[in-house]
Amino acid sequence: MDFLRPATWAEALEVKAERPGAVPVQGGTDVMVELNFDVHRPDALLDLNRVAALGEWGAEEDGRLRVGAGVTYARLIAELGDRLPGLAQAARTVGSPQIRNRGTVGGNLGAASPAGDGHPPLLAAGAEIEVESAARGVRMIPAEEFYLGVKRSALEPDELIRAFWTRPAGGPQYFSKVGTRNAMVIAVCSFALALHPAERRAGTGIGSAAPTPRRAVAAEEFLAAELDWDTGRLDPGLPRRFGELAAGAASPIDDVRGTATYRRHAVAVLARRTLAWAWHDLWKEG
Repeated sequence: MDFLRPATWAEALEVKAERPGAVPVQGGTDVMVELNFDVHRPDALLDLNRVAALGEWGAEEDGRLRVGAGVTYARLIAELGDRLPGLAQAARTVGSPQIRNRGTVGGNLGAASPAGDGHPPLLAAGAEIEVESAARGVRMIPAEEFYLGVKRSALEPDELIRAFWTRPAGGPQYFSKVGTRNAMVIAVCSFALALHPAERRAGTGIGSAAPTPRRAVAAEEFLAAELDWDTGRLDPGLPRRFGELAAGAASPIDDVRGTATYRRHAVAVLARRTLAWAWHDLWKEG
C-alpha cells in the first residue's frame, strides 16, 4: 500500500486524478478502523493533513459559512458552536475527546455511513457539499443529493471533498440520537431539526434509520403549514403528528443495534422532543 502526501490542494487533486483508488485520510478515525479489521484494503492512502486550506473556515459574501473538510469536530464545537448549534450538538456525541480532536465532518461525508452523526444536521440546515476534481473543477452538491446508498456518495472517483457550505442558524437547531450507551457509540437512530422562522419553515434530517441519511419532507411540510408562527401556541397534537410523519420517512432494518420497529418508534420520539425543545427556545427568545 502506497502512502501519498501532497503538500497543496492542487497537488492532491492531481494525485487523485492519477490514483482514483487512493483513499483520502485526514483524521483517519473511520479509515483506520476499516484497515485494522481488514474491511477495506486500498492500493494507496492519500494523506491530506499537509493541505492547510482544508482546515480553514470563513463567512462568504452571500452570508453562508464555508467550512473546510479538515476542520475537526473539536474546532467546530469551539469555534462554530454558536453559528451551527445543531452540527455542534452532533459533534459532541462523536466518540471520545481524542476522536473529536482528529475526526472531521469532511471525513464523515467521505465515509457516507447512514449512521454518521454529522449528516442529519447538514440535511436539516440545507447544506451543500463542495467537491472538486482536476479535470472538471468545482461542483456543489446539495446534502440531500449527496448520499446514494450505504456508504456510497455522489463523489466521482477523481473528486475530493473540499468544504461544506451552510447558512448560520436563523433559528433553533437540535440534534438527538439513541445509542446502546451514553457515549462513544454508533447511533441506533438519530434526528436533527432546524427551524427557519424568517421563512416559516423547518428542516429535518434522519440518521441510521434508512440506507442513507434523509430528510422527512412530509414532516417538514406539515410543520411549515401547521405551526403557529405568529403567536407561538403549540397544539398538543401537533408534535405527535410530526413524529408520526418523521417515522414514516424512515426505512430501517433489524440489526445488532436495534430492530426496525424500535427505530421507527425512536425516530418519532426524537422528532417530538426536538420540536418541543426548538419551539420553546424560539419563543423564549421572543
